[in-house]
Order: sequence, then C-alpha cells, then structure tokens
Amino acid sequence: MTTDPHRARPRHLLQSRAAWAPDGGIGAATGPVVDMGEFGSYAGPHRLIAAENAGEQVRLTWDDGATADFHRLWLRDNCACADCRHPQTRERTVKLVDIDEPGRPSVSADADGALTCTWADGHVSRFDPNWLRQRRPGMETDAQPTPRLWTAARMADGLPSVDHHAVMHSDDGLRQWLDALTRDGAALITNGPTDLNEVVRVAERIGWPRETNFGRHFDVVSKPNPNNAAYTAIRLEPHVDLPNWQRSPDFQFLYCLENEAEGGESLLVDGFAVAGALAQEDPEAFETLCTLPIDFRFQDSGNDIRFRAPVIGRDPDGTLREIRFNNWIRDAQPMHPETAERFYRGYRRFWELLRDPRYMIRFQLKPGCMMAFDNLRVLHGREEFFPNTGKRHLQGCYIDRDLVDSRLRVLERS
Repeated sequence: MTTDPHRARPRHLLQSRAAWAPDGGIGAATGPVVDMGEFGSYAGPHRLIAAENAGEQVRLTWDDGATADFHRLWLRDNCACADCRHPQTRERTVKLVDIDEPGRPSVSADADGALTCTWADGHVSRFDPNWLRQRRPGMETDAQPTPRLWTAARMADGLPSVDHHAVMHSDDGLRQWLDALTRDGAALITNGPTDLNEVVRVAERIGWPRETNFGRHFDVVSKPNPNNAAYTAIRLEPHVDLPNWQRSPDFQFLYCLENEAEGGESLLVDGFAVAGALAQEDPEAFETLCTLPIDFRFQDSGNDIRFRAPVIGRDPDGTLREIRFNNWIRDAQPMHPETAERFYRGYRRFWELLRDPRYMIRFQLKPGCMMAFDNLRVLHGREEFFPNTGKRHLQGCYIDRDLVDSRLRVLERS
C-alpha cells in the first residue's frame, strides 16, 4: 500500500536557473533555447550533442551522457511552432489525423544544442533540450509533493499556520500556507478579522467556493430544526463532509467568528495515517473497508443525495485516494449476515483508531482563526458545546483541489 493524500496533486518541477555558456560550460541563466509555449520555467544547463533515428524512435544524447528515446509521432504531435500551437492560448492546433504519415524525420542536434526535426512534408520542428529532458520517457513532468502523514505527537506544537495578512496580501504567504495545506492536509490562518463572509474572501484568494446543497458558504451554529448534525451542539465524531456526493468536496475552510461557549474544541485526525495503521494491524479489515461499497445518503425536505463507495478509496496502483467516513449519513444498506460481520469488524476498529489519542489532535479555534483541511484525507469533528454559556459561530465553505493546485503551481513559477 502507498499513501498519497493528494491523489496525484501535480506541481511543476522546479527548473535549474543555470544556462549554457558560450564556452560549453554552465553560466548564468539566459532563458530557454527554444520557446516551447510554456508558462513555467524549463531553462537548464544541458544541451544535446547527438540525435539519430533508431527505428520508430529518435535517440537523443545530452552533454552529460544522458540518453532517451522519443517516438517520432510524439515529436510531431508536440511541435510548438506557430503552425502547431496557438500563439495566444498556447494550445495544440496541430491535428495528426489530417497529416499524411510524417515518416522518419531528418534529425540533428543543432548549433544551439536543440533538436531539429525536418519532416517528409518539409515541416521543421525545433525542441528545447531541457524541455525534452524533463519529458524523457519514465520521467514525471509534474512533481509529487511528499505527503507528511501525522500523528498527535507530530502535531504536538500545533498545526502549521500563516498570518491572515500574509495570506491575503503576499503571494509568498499564500504559497507557504497552500504548501502546508496540501502536504499536511491541514493548516491554520491566524489573526484575521471577524467579518461575515471572510471565509469566502479567503477562498476567492485562491479561486471560488464550490456550491453544494448547503449553499456557497454555510454558518455552523446551533439552530432550531437543524437538517445536519453540525447545526446542533452535540459532539461530532471525526468525519468527512458529504461522502454522499459522487464528488465529495476536496477542501473545507472553517472560519471562526465567535467562540465564547464552553466546550466545542475542534478535533482533527489524519485519516490516511489511521488507514495505514489499520493496514498494518489488520490487513483483512483494511481490505474489507477498501473493497466493500457502502451507501451514503443525505435527505431532507428538498434533497435526496446518495452515493455508494468504500470507506477507504484507493487508486488502481494501491495509492490511498480518499476516506468516506460519516456515521450520520450511512444509509440502512441491506447486507448478508456474513458481509455485515466483515464490515462491522473493520468499521468498528477503524473508528476506534480514529478516536485514539495517538492520532487525534484537539484545539480551541479562536475568533479570527480559520482552519482548512483536505476533506478527503483529514477527518474533523468537535466536542460538545453549551450554547447557554456563550455564542459559537463558524462559517465554512468548500473549494476544489484543482483550484488549490493551480494557484500553488502559478505561485511557484517565481
């Protein structure tokens, strides 16, 4: 089993800022050799010294002895000239289906150390050597951040946090906060205002909130006639939000406006760390939770939203993808007795580990503080609070992973 709480959360590789010097050595950065239509940097120190056809492949050799084979059709498909890429959108306009069999190109490592391909129809393609080096077969063009799974001991000094002013007014502050959020699955913003809808303004610093049946944003307060356990004062067991949706929300933001009531401490658990512990302790129980689909359902007078999925979701390669644990909205699912026996054994043990002090952290969310967490990885909850002792008002919203990752990639370009 592998653990990737980011479910292939891509991020462009940071490129070397060195460049080729006239004497063949490495000098100061001068930018790429060939414009490949990329926003991100791909400048680097290496140049091609040889190119040759090898069957259906083009074999390249760089100045440090590295080699790679590229299929000839891949090269034709990825030509970045003005005839093959739109000059403004930088999107591919070449249509291989409309090109006669291009054949094997005439290839060379030109005087700039770039690859030049001349095709049978006379079309010429040039490729930057470091752009090609990034895309060697078997290489990832997007770096995977190393997940930092955590226990209560690892978070003994508190969640990573960044000041509200830095997040809202500094790209570096926002980058630091998003980096912590995506790696640890949870992070705080501190010292913010207590203005209504500030949670939405934070989300809009990244992109825009994801709307659900609870609206564009929602108020977490004790209210009469609630349609959700969050709108009561009871203790909330660790859970993820909206597992009854086919696409559960990726990230949740909870912004504290008032918190004068006794009780109500926030609870967080790294669900992937707990899933890993269950896999080690009881592989059979872990496998049951990964393979047995469970019915989740939310219903009120205006909604009936349901979805079926395992409690622990994995990608085909075994990488952990998501947790769907929410005891309130598990539906009354028909089960054969032998299936129920397997399910409840694994489910109860997983729940016990979620409650285990080794994995759960507790803290009091203060006014002007916002906690954000990966809703597919980190389970959240709260202790019971007592509304007659003071007001407690949090505002929340959801935001898509695509927006978080995109914003972080753009910030990391510089």
